Amino acid sequence: MCGRFIRQGDIDKIIREFGVQTVSCSLAPSYNIAPTQEIAVVIEDGAKQLTTVKWGLVPSWAGDMSGASRMINARAESILQKPAFKDAFRRRRCLVVADGFYEWQKDGRNKRPIFIGLKTGQSFGFAGIYEDWTSPEGHTVRTCAIITTEANELMRPIHDRMPVIIPRGQEDLWLDCEAEGSDHGVVELLELLRPYPAEEMETHQVSNLVNSVANDSRECLLPPSQEVTEHPLLPFE
Repeated sequence: MCGRFIRQGDIDKIIREFGVQTVSCSLAPSYNIAPTQEIAVVIEDGAKQLTTVKWGLVPSWAGDMSGASRMINARAESILQKPAFKDAFRRRRCLVVADGFYEWQKDGRNKRPIFIGLKTGQSFGFAGIYEDWTSPEGHTVRTCAIITTEANELMRPIHDRMPVIIPRGQEDLWLDCEAEGSDHGVVELLELLRPYPAEEMETHQVSNLVNSVANDSRECLLPPSQEVTEHPLLPFE
């Protein structure tokens, strides 16, 4: 699964790296992004748009938003079968802007937080799908889920799942939702939902500060031996 990630690039960096043409949000870097928070996504809507959505997909037909925290991920293997995800996969795809993600590796009775990113240090886009949900009062909320797949060789000792990272050269294909409702290109899109090459990624253990969403600073990325002890160490949430 993917339950925490970071986005440390500023708006200008994201615009350059993703070829964004219009911006409709203002977000500061975040080092401990958690479900139900606002996340930055790139959507193709006549032009590449950088905007924000809530992390945790709410289907348009849902009665309320109570299930959002349970719909943060969509499994690649069943995305065309799940009623909550299949239409969004065909018609509403996005890139979730990230610089890396966290996973917790079992260590006896404990778990240690691990950071996973690209060796190049570049930003990338998770494969995302989004939906617009309208409340009974007429207020519309845009929500999103991150697609996951089986772990690659690097991730397997840590966790059996990982988020799908769309290669930079395939981002336009992923964002192109013009063929709405048809089977055109579905096979090609499904082929993108595979583990990212392990040889292009790296991991390192990080501070236990990341265990709490209350901690959101660069210090979350420090190795345990360098963590700043004056910050509160809160239990995992």
